[in-house]
Amino acid sequence: MVGCIVSFVGWVSPQLCLALASDHLLCLCFSVPTVAIASEDDFHHSSNSTYRTASSSLRADQEALLEKLLDHPPPSLQRPEDRFNGAYIIFFSLGIGGLLPWNFFVTAKEYWIFKLRNCSSPAPGEKPEDSDILNYLESYLSIASTVPSVLCLMANFLLVNRVSTHVRVLASLTVMLTIFVVMTVLVKVDTSSWTHGFFAVTITCMAVLSGTATIFNSSVFGMTGSFPMRNSQALISGGGMGGTISALAALVDLALSRDVTDSALAFFLTADVFLGLCVGLYLLLPRLEYARYYMRSVWPAHVFSGEEQLAQDSLNAPLVAPGSNISTTPPLRPILKKTAGLGFCIIYLLFITSIIFPAISTNIESLDKSSGSPWTTKFFIPLTAFLLFNFADLCGRQITAWVQVPGPRSKVLPGLVLLRTGLVPLFVFCNYQPRVHLQTVVFLSDIYPILFSSLLGFSNGYLSTLALIYGPKIVSRELAEATGVVMSFYMSLGLVFGSACSALLVHLI
Repeated sequence: MVGCIVSFVGWVSPQLCLALASDHLLCLCFSVPTVAIASEDDFHHSSNSTYRTASSSLRADQEALLEKLLDHPPPSLQRPEDRFNGAYIIFFSLGIGGLLPWNFFVTAKEYWIFKLRNCSSPAPGEKPEDSDILNYLESYLSIASTVPSVLCLMANFLLVNRVSTHVRVLASLTVMLTIFVVMTVLVKVDTSSWTHGFFAVTITCMAVLSGTATIFNSSVFGMTGSFPMRNSQALISGGGMGGTISALAALVDLALSRDVTDSALAFFLTADVFLGLCVGLYLLLPRLEYARYYMRSVWPAHVFSGEEQLAQDSLNAPLVAPGSNISTTPPLRPILKKTAGLGFCIIYLLFITSIIFPAISTNIESLDKSSGSPWTTKFFIPLTAFLLFNFADLCGRQITAWVQVPGPRSKVLPGLVLLRTGLVPLFVFCNYQPRVHLQTVVFLSDIYPILFSSLLGFSNGYLSTLALIYGPKIVSRELAEATGVVMSFYMSLGLVFGSACSALLVHLI
């Protein structure tokens, strides 16, 4: 559950009004001048949460009052059930769709190299025409991915109250699908006569894809802030499944494929189909009674920042008409203030993860590589660094569906996050190759990188999911979507800082 401050000022409807945050009722308003303020520290329980606060007596008193007043609640106020877990499955699928296409785009590395080599190998002793493009391809793709993501996150925050979530989600899905249709068509097109043009098209597509995927993911995540936490968890777990599927597909491709263009065609067609499926599933979501209940308009429309002091005479002032005082930009300061602790956890979590993965973990070789076994040569890194990490990350995310400890204000959460710092030297002292400055290898067995990758992935999935699903729940419901965008921005900061420091760490080794 979440903490939330709800302020109602003035004369309200003679009808009984209920303010809800996640799954619980916070306050009642009748046709009298009322100011109902619930302390955020008093409410930390929801139907899909396992943590509680010590102030259970206050909650018990409030719930007893509600039971007396709501012996026969109006049917319209009954919370519907998620029949057949329909909404959960849809959000899980949207989570996969938000990351799977981008993962497939990156996974097809051999395809990009093939196309950018003019679809042929250079003659002996001849320097490839586009050696600069090939040598720095990953750097170009990284820049084309990171910069638009950060810019689109800022733009999405500004658009929260200007453009509806429905429009942003469908528009971003449509653009992503268009990009992949274009790239699918180009797979079988001979681009040898316009390599530089194809490179420009590839970088442009990556930038647009990354930006629209960011808008899609942050918009849907913000929307789940108005749902119970299990739906946010489903979306995040779906992202983990997307990474696992792409890692598994890359492994199968490595074992079976003989033509890089056929592999790329399979990747891109799969992305096309899944993006089309996501469009259909998103359009189906409002048809579910459960989803309509939580997607209804938030009232009252005016959002107090939490820092405004309510004047005494405002108690007798009439309530401002809905929409007349709505700011087009959500208030950033109260969101940052309430999510500062969780924001630190997210930034530092992804900072440590991106330092290690993929720069360090993908260069740890088997100690028995000289044996020539496919396990120790061809499949060791794809299995240990990619598939194992992504699968452990998925398991960590999924466990939060049943276990949600520690809570958002617990000191244990940042403590566990800081403990992950010890994973950096553990990976450094595995058999990382090549080694220039630091020659010592402490962990002389292939079992160690397997264990460390599992721990890295599981802790990343579990702790980051907790921090992310808590964020939109510790603010008022009308700020939930904007808070979801801010939480996504925290993720981007952690990834950017970690990626920059990983290059320094590699140089030191």
